[in-house]
Amino acid sequence: MGSLQTLDVIVILFYLVGIIIYGISKSKRSSSEDYFLGGRTMTWPIVGIALFSANISSSTLVGLASDAYQTNVHVYNYEWYAVVVLIFFAIFFLPFYLKSGVYTMPEFLERRYDRRSRYYFSFITIVGNVMVDTAAGLYVGSIVLKLLFPEISSTTIIIILAIAAATYTIPGGLNSVIQTEVIQAILLIIGSCLLTYFAFEELGGGWNTMMSKLDATLAGGGIDFGDRAAEGKYIPADADEVFSLVRPGNDEFLPWWGLLSGVPLLGFYFWANNQFMVQRVLGAKDLNHGRWGALFAGLLKLPVIFIMVIPGVLAIMLFKGLDISGLNYPLPDGGICKDLSDCPNLTYPVLLFQLLPTGILGLVVAGLLAAMMSSVSATFNSASTLITMDFVRNINPRLTSKQLVRAGQIATLVLVVLASAWVPFIEKVSDSLWGYLQLVIAYTSPPAVAAFVLGLFWKRANGTGAIVSLLTGGALAVFMILSQVNDWLPAINNIHFLGKATLLFLLCVFILVVVSILTAPPATEKVDEYVYRWSLFREETRELQPLPWYKNYRKLAVLLLILTAIVVGYFW
Repeated sequence: MGSLQTLDVIVILFYLVGIIIYGISKSKRSSSEDYFLGGRTMTWPIVGIALFSANISSSTLVGLASDAYQTNVHVYNYEWYAVVVLIFFAIFFLPFYLKSGVYTMPEFLERRYDRRSRYYFSFITIVGNVMVDTAAGLYVGSIVLKLLFPEISSTTIIIILAIAAATYTIPGGLNSVIQTEVIQAILLIIGSCLLTYFAFEELGGGWNTMMSKLDATLAGGGIDFGDRAAEGKYIPADADEVFSLVRPGNDEFLPWWGLLSGVPLLGFYFWANNQFMVQRVLGAKDLNHGRWGALFAGLLKLPVIFIMVIPGVLAIMLFKGLDISGLNYPLPDGGICKDLSDCPNLTYPVLLFQLLPTGILGLVVAGLLAAMMSSVSATFNSASTLITMDFVRNINPRLTSKQLVRAGQIATLVLVVLASAWVPFIEKVSDSLWGYLQLVIAYTSPPAVAAFVLGLFWKRANGTGAIVSLLTGGALAVFMILSQVNDWLPAINNIHFLGKATLLFLLCVFILVVVSILTAPPATEKVDEYVYRWSLFREETRELQPLPWYKNYRKLAVLLLILTAIVVGYFW
């Protein structure tokens, strides 16, 4: 394994200090709207890059490489599907979000249903932010810095990282978060491109050379797939199958039917219902900038397969069997990680330290830590927004705007402690970071997606149906998790997690429909203002007619879909 030289350390320190100072300098906190939504002044490039940066965070970056090392390019299905989801979001949901002027997604549920749904969904979202987004970001930072500074305990590293991210989030709010995300996204993309370049150079050249070597490696039995063949599970026969996005129905990671059910379900929750992501679009200066920003974020997702997924696949040939016991990286069972098969989450750090030269290594490590700070600071801000606007403001409506900002800052401080405490449990839940992220979302998202989708497209959906569906779905999700841990019901446990998510979603839809029909219809104002009608589509069509094509989001969406089809078709 390589190591950091003096130049690398200087680059890292210079960047981290600089980004904190820059974040504080961009603070907007004169009012609650400034602090939590950046004053609603974000233009489309800022919105798009902020969405991309918050999504392609350090946890996603490390998770993509780890999953690509274990399962090839199939993980990219989660990435390109974001384009479809973002277009759907921009057409149908975003106009209602911005028109309502809400600060949070739970607040929107209250407008459509009632306060019960708001409180429940807010609580669940806060828990998810701590367990998924914030803790995973800190976990990634601890992995990288533990390799760099093995003499420092993981607990100390996590605390330092959390404090660093909170340094500009607490005083600056969303504007500081988004302004720093733009810089971090650019650095992250540059670093990923450099890593891909050096990985191909290590294999001797371009794409065709790499494919030939991979074919030879597979034919010669150079890649050990462990027990997968003995268990009747899918293994790729040649390089074309390694780079194929479609898997058979018995694939343990992403069967073909998951593309039709579970993947869009998880994607819809992440991009259209999750406060962590939607808050960036809520800060857009108007509807057009919000829509253009969402489409721009979708465009940025397409190159991810080349610069973030493929390096993880190349690690199969480059570092399979590489002895990394010298890192003394601890396993959950108390042992030491010997190779990447033991610790796939180390794939991305190993790529960095094995391939990148001095100076560039420091720049890319700084980018990785920057991405971690970006995701952590973003979740701190979104969760503190939920706590302040959904709970504190309702408990004491007389609080001034400045007092609400202070409450948000205190909430952020509490979240720092909670997220830091949860980090050690991540490896106990799953040996794959990406698997952990998807598993948690698969169990928690279906009830929320059912409430949002039916609420927007079915005027008969009411508050009682929503809260019964949300509570029942939440209880079943907890039961499924406990059953998985304690092996209570093997028949359910053996269902793929995407299958469980789909079944849970259908059940929540059924409950919401039945309960709504059996109880009183919703108030007229909740239907008229928050349910989609085709008259809105026709009215929008007239508004878009005089615009040039590059300002017409519908035409831009069609072009984006065509480009997506070309990329996906190549790897199909």
